[in-house]
Amino acid sequence: MKAEQLNILITLALMMAILVILPMHVSANQTVEVYKSPTCGCCAKWVEHLESHGFTVNTHDVGNQKIRAQAGIVPSLGSCHTAMVDGYAIEGHVPAEDIKRLLKEKPRAVGLTVPDMPHGSPGMETGRVDPYDVLLIKKSGDTRGATTIYSRHGALPPASAVQPLKNDFSESILRLK
Repeated sequence: MKAEQLNILITLALMMAILVILPMHVSANQTVEVYKSPTCGCCAKWVEHLESHGFTVNTHDVGNQKIRAQAGIVPSLGSCHTAMVDGYAIEGHVPAEDIKRLLKEKPRAVGLTVPDMPHGSPGMETGRVDPYDVLLIKKSGDTRGATTIYSRHGALPPASAVQPLKNDFSESILRLK
């Protein structure tokens, strides 16, 4: 009887390990369909970033406005490329780790966006790093286009680096004190 119980415990432990490991493996091997301009250099660098993190990427050099609109992403959340993976839209320079997290968590959402093209985001490595947010775009019914911060990236300047605004008005107030 003890050998039987041990076999059952070993089998359950193996099944649990497989259930934990399998989603990590699957999300890294997802195929990402990227829609971009054929002349966009930062888009090509972002594709390389995804590939270096285990994603298979198919690029479509047809622009991204049509697919962005079809996905339900408003222009104010737009960037230079749009990707589709596992039913989610990925707009702009979203880090691969955030995409993996999205695929693992599977929230009820349109997808992720990094609006504009922030310095220091994947594909935008210019030597300068600006802080930026990855936004989760909620599904319709949660108000189309509504977003929430999914993750934060980039360096924030230390408080000592922030200089107070000086102008004629502030200078005159300081003299009065």
